[in-house]
Amino acid sequence: MKVAIVKYNAGNVQSVSFALERLGITPLVTDVHEELLAADKIIFPGVGEAGSAMTYLRQANLEKLMPQFKQPVLGICLGLQLMCRHSEESDTACLGVFPVEVKRFNQGLKVPHMGWNTIHSLKGSLFEGLSEKDFLYYVHSYYAELSDYTIAQTDYGLSYSAALHKDNFYAVQAHPEKSAQAGAKILENFIKRIQ
Repeated sequence: MKVAIVKYNAGNVQSVSFALERLGITPLVTDVHEELLAADKIIFPGVGEAGSAMTYLRQANLEKLMPQFKQPVLGICLGLQLMCRHSEESDTACLGVFPVEVKRFNQGLKVPHMGWNTIHSLKGSLFEGLSEKDFLYYVHSYYAELSDYTIAQTDYGLSYSAALHKDNFYAVQAHPEKSAQAGAKILENFIKRIQ
């Protein structure tokens, strides 16, 4: 199976690669359109800032290509946010895969939301084998609002989308590559169960 990781100015590409290698997958890290289109699965990771990330995607002509992917795609952290319509971070127009707004946590909360938190209201095969008591690791100051595309929730001052799903596009706000056994299970489910 060919798994591609979208190459752009995201900070966690290496740790995602290592997590996949632990599952027996050697991913290809690339921004070459033909290589991305030829992959069986695509992972869109992200640590960084929405505005500069979208600038890179535009410069690599990925902004128009990515919403047209037909194979399963998994966004991670900033990857989830960039797959939404708009982010309050730098007032950024994003890829628009999910018609969802990304908001900054309100001023009363410590940001970034950093550390381990539980997920709940799980739907679908991405979370097969996980329970509502499982913890995932988060580092983020922005969140995707709850919507019809929400397939898992996390609470931090309010309930927000811990994961989104629309057609062949999936995304998680937490870092599965840093979330021990529960995170490894999410990656394994994406590789083995999502068609």
